[in-house]
Amino acid sequence: CKARSIAVIGASRRQDSIGQAMVRNLVLGDFSGSVYAVNSQAEAVSGLPAYKTVQDIPGDVDVAIVAVPAESVNDVVLDCAAKGVHGLVVISAGFAEEGPEGRQRQRALLGLSRSYGLRLIGPNCLGVINTSPDLQLNASLSPSMPPQGRVGFFCQSGALGTAILESVSRRGLGLSTFVSAGNRADVSGNDLLQYWQEDDATEVILLYLESIGNPRKFSRIARRVSRTKPIVAVKSGRSTQGVPVGHAVKRSSAPQSAVDAMFRQAGVIQVDTLDEMFDVAQLLAHQPLPRGNRVAVVGNSDAVALIVADAAAAAGLQVAEPVSLGADANADDFEVAIESALASPDVDALVAVYIPPLNTTGEEVANVLAAVGEQSDKPIVSTFLGSEGVPVLLRVPDLLGGSAGRGSVPSYAAPESAVRALARVVNYAEWAARDHGEFRIALDHRTGDARALVRQVLDSAPRGAVLSTEQVHALLACYGIDLWTWINVHTKEEAIAAGEQFGWDAILKAGSEHLRTRPDLAHIWRGIHSADDMGAAWDDLTSWTGMRKDTRFFVQRAAPDGIQASFGVIEDPLFGPLVSFGLAGAPSELLGDRSYGIPPLTDLDAEAMIRNLRSAPLLYGYRGSEPVDVDGLQDIIVRLAAMKDDLPEIAELDLEPVSVNADGFTALSARAKVVPSADRRGEWYVRRLSQQVPPGDTLA
Repeated sequence: CKARSIAVIGASRRQDSIGQAMVRNLVLGDFSGSVYAVNSQAEAVSGLPAYKTVQDIPGDVDVAIVAVPAESVNDVVLDCAAKGVHGLVVISAGFAEEGPEGRQRQRALLGLSRSYGLRLIGPNCLGVINTSPDLQLNASLSPSMPPQGRVGFFCQSGALGTAILESVSRRGLGLSTFVSAGNRADVSGNDLLQYWQEDDATEVILLYLESIGNPRKFSRIARRVSRTKPIVAVKSGRSTQGVPVGHAVKRSSAPQSAVDAMFRQAGVIQVDTLDEMFDVAQLLAHQPLPRGNRVAVVGNSDAVALIVADAAAAAGLQVAEPVSLGADANADDFEVAIESALASPDVDALVAVYIPPLNTTGEEVANVLAAVGEQSDKPIVSTFLGSEGVPVLLRVPDLLGGSAGRGSVPSYAAPESAVRALARVVNYAEWAARDHGEFRIALDHRTGDARALVRQVLDSAPRGAVLSTEQVHALLACYGIDLWTWINVHTKEEAIAAGEQFGWDAILKAGSEHLRTRPDLAHIWRGIHSADDMGAAWDDLTSWTGMRKDTRFFVQRAAPDGIQASFGVIEDPLFGPLVSFGLAGAPSELLGDRSYGIPPLTDLDAEAMIRNLRSAPLLYGYRGSEPVDVDGLQDIIVRLAAMKDDLPEIAELDLEPVSVNADGFTALSARAKVVPSADRRGEWYVRRLSQQVPPGDTLA
């Protein structure tokens, strides 16, 4: 994004061509570097001399903008590599977005680019923009250059790119950089996150994502970046994740709640629409972060102030009694009320409502808001004249020369939008301020033994296998999870013998899949204290009409009373390892009340997973009941996360039920399956480009 010399390959004299638009936008955008036109059929393009090839250009070329037919792009790559170009922005379409043939063409383009050490943006992209005053780079198809600001924007969709840039300019939201990655053959959102983390000109990051190619890596990077720079993301394509749209991704079997959990765990502010993204961004870019969720409302409209108060309460904000100044309130009235509200130690943010009387511009009130907003260390949002964005009257001049600087007061057309944006920022500020814990290095984990067990299973069953009862016990024991023993039985005599082995006070349970977590517990017999009890239980269960011929039975010691919890781990094709937690039972399954985390997890991550359940109050002493051993549940989550992080071969593991009460927990049953799995270690490294070599040579 900081190129000093750019070649446009495919530059044309036709006014309606992409190549012509790229040259025009670079020149009219006041690009401070050198622009070279490459056209084998012309002597000049838009007043610039045209060169037949990139190698014919006399000076160095940092970046090449490619706007030629798809079938000619690879020849351009070879030309650029021979010249020593560092990067390519491929505007050309005709690649993975057009089906199998295009995907093959895109793979060839990527392989060729990487073999010569070229980074690639696109293909099928809108381009890149850098608003830095000493650069002014508009290497995109957008005719308008957005104002300079502190926001970096990554967009996968080229079609939406122009509309996004128009919205940015209309709202007065300045950008530092804009990247439309198109098919994301090489440069992705993960790359841009790492770039913006190091970029002093970028303070807020916006992501418009149609899919996430590597959620596991995204989660790690975003979590690191979010601690210092807020990330706002729109995730579209919720129902089409995994469907090729120019950037093929693996199909996920995880529910949408897992995607939401990933964003939440990483501190990403997830929003539903582009408008809401801009609502949140204009607050983050211009106002300080709130220190809490207590909100004051000051305005000259009782009706709108009540709407604000209701919306704030619904969003989980604490609202002080709205200060109503009356319809004829002037600038002095607003100044006194606003300063008084912000001076209160019980206020963390302020919503200002101004509906002007007839025949007034509101300029004096705007001056008050702008002056207070510039000086306040508490955020202010407004519903000012029904404006959207940062109105000129509410702007504080940016020292960098942008359209709106720090301290400018954002305005929202609807009071609900202002409150929703404020609530999102309050939640982010709370996440950024809290301790996120440290990844635990547990000395009692026997990772080597666990890996040996998995290898042994896969040696005997190369395609994968369900673990035996003994193998499940051994695997969990490697990570310090004690699983109670059970004995599978097939006859009444075996059941009686198992009860005698346990010393009675046993249970007999039918364990088939169709009986799991039945709310009536008709498949379980408890209180078995003798051979006669076991015989009666066996006769009753085996004659029950709910049983099938393939139903399995097992005997186990009776567990202490407690709340039944459920843990699970899976290896998702897209996300990689996932850990889930919920309360066992049909109600939780029907309501989808389950939380998710992406390993590795800290103790605080595990605590958040527990508290995020809607049914979590049952664990903390609901209606006077005794709180259970929540620390023990957290410990299981962290241990399972470590296991899944170490062993990608575990395709699925269900630890259910786990009975937990105030005295501790009892893990009663588990099932696990292992399959061959790809090595994940490559995800931990950043791809470093090799030195460039001329075409025809090879990389060592």
